[in-house]
Amino acid sequence: MTPECIWAAGAHLGEGALWHAATRSVYFVDIKGRRIHRCAADGSERHSWDAPGQVGFVVPASCGAMVCALEDGLYRFDETSGEFAPLRKVKEDLPGNRFNDGHVDAGGNLWFGSMDDAQVQATGSLYRLGRDGSLARADSGYFITNGPATSPDGRTLYHTDTPLRRVYSFDLRDDGVLANKRVFLQLPEGSRPDGMAVDSDGHLWIALFGAGRIERYTAAGRLVGTVQFPCTNITKLAFGGEDLCTAYVTTAWKGLTPAQRHEQPLAGGLFAFRVDTPGLPHTVLALP
Repeated sequence: MTPECIWAAGAHLGEGALWHAATRSVYFVDIKGRRIHRCAADGSERHSWDAPGQVGFVVPASCGAMVCALEDGLYRFDETSGEFAPLRKVKEDLPGNRFNDGHVDAGGNLWFGSMDDAQVQATGSLYRLGRDGSLARADSGYFITNGPATSPDGRTLYHTDTPLRRVYSFDLRDDGVLANKRVFLQLPEGSRPDGMAVDSDGHLWIALFGAGRIERYTAAGRLVGTVQFPCTNITKLAFGGEDLCTAYVTTAWKGLTPAQRHEQPLAGGLFAFRVDTPGLPHTVLALP
């Protein structure tokens, strides 16, 4: 599993890798660069759009539009016009916060988190936008929310707090309520868990910011694989391609010194590598 850079996008903070099966496209965002990117499965046919704020993630919706998170809530994004229309304001009364990383579960519910943009206060929360349009704060007290992902049976949700190097798991009930929060993994110094994805065997693939690799864990928390990258800051992966056996990975140059950026010319690029076990199909966000 050797990663290949398919788009040297130079993203300041690349995030939100997403496979869109309907268009056979890969989407990702540059949070700090305030851009949304899209390309074909091989990295060709590239398109980019400027966003009016820091954009945390983008997901497809049942209405045919794309939905993304800006600093104050959720927006519909029109690729044709490049316009962003408010969908749902999320009032946190915390002007220093922004939204980060999102995931649509098999039931069409959107899980997404907020965080202190300065990364110094535990003011982040985990939210759920239900398929019925209801919005709920599911958990709180995070420094950097990251990596919502769900198990193949839809009964477990994984979520991370990156600076604490901690991956949590929750029981996910049929009504969308979380229960039984516990620590799934406590990673060692130097391994900061960022975005995640689950494959069809239930293994959790975790991007490690600052460690230059992705690690694969069983549902019991046992490390069973590692993929090394030519750059340090790995942020998110998504399984895609016709067989869901291509992992698409975002990276970032955020936090690198000028010397490190010179040594890592592909930092901020979109990478891809092949896997033996397919990922899970991506679900569109159900909008009422």
